[in-house]
Amino acid sequence: MGDNQNLLAEQRRALILDEVRRRGGVRVNELTRKLKVSDMTVRRDLDALVRLGAVEKVHGGAVPVAEATAHEPGFEAKSELELIAKEDIARAAAKMAAQGSAIALAGGTTVYALAQQLVDVPDLTVVTNSVRAADVFHSAQRTMTAVGPSPRPGAATVVLTGGVRTASDTLVGPVADAAIRALHFDVLFIGVHGISVEAGLSTPNLAEAETNRHFVRSARRVVVVADHTKWGTVGLSSFASLDEVHALVTDQGLPAEARREIAELLPELVVAECSGNGAAGG
Repeated sequence: MGDNQNLLAEQRRALILDEVRRRGGVRVNELTRKLKVSDMTVRRDLDALVRLGAVEKVHGGAVPVAEATAHEPGFEAKSELELIAKEDIARAAAKMAAQGSAIALAGGTTVYALAQQLVDVPDLTVVTNSVRAADVFHSAQRTMTAVGPSPRPGAATVVLTGGVRTASDTLVGPVADAAIRALHFDVLFIGVHGISVEAGLSTPNLAEAETNRHFVRSARRVVVVADHTKWGTVGLSSFASLDEVHALVTDQGLPAEARREIAELLPELVVAECSGNGAAGG
């Protein structure tokens, strides 16, 4: 059977992961029929999801990995999941950053995608504890001219907090906390490990939770950027309740029931338009 060329590998894996989580397990032969790909392709995709710690292989298929609330995957592992959803979310969230404003970007792969959308917003002041996000802005700060690189007009002013680096390339700890406490932001854009009614915003990293609390306290407006798989997930440590959140920007994969629930709880819910590059959860 020929592989379905209409789906990229990461899109297929996102669909498989959604199916595993929704049904509590899937069989390889069911996935080959559903995705119209070969048995070997499905098994490669399952192997990739196993390496990411997202599923566990069993005879003939796969089941979800039991939630390990204290486990924090590295940046590279997390960046492989929900790629298209993150891009859609980033484009929608970037519209919330006004020219000349002071914004904060907390760590995470969705915030990293957002940073790439914000480099063209003029005269931003950006405070971040994300090494990856800071690199995006630093790379965009200069433009090449006939006499060499020169500062790009309107380039963002970037402040990297300092601190101890986590597995997700985020800086946390007392140094980061002190820097954030001394500042005030128009908007905080923050990614999460999980978001739920009971636990609010949560993360598996205790030090990151504390740094995130300071981010939330220092912001006039808190915007959560999170794909649909984060809804209902609970990490080890909560750092904000839902009544501290002003807006959630998510993707088309969020079920209608969850949308109704969130719309009743938060002042603003933004479901990003699908880019059209494949499945919404990609």
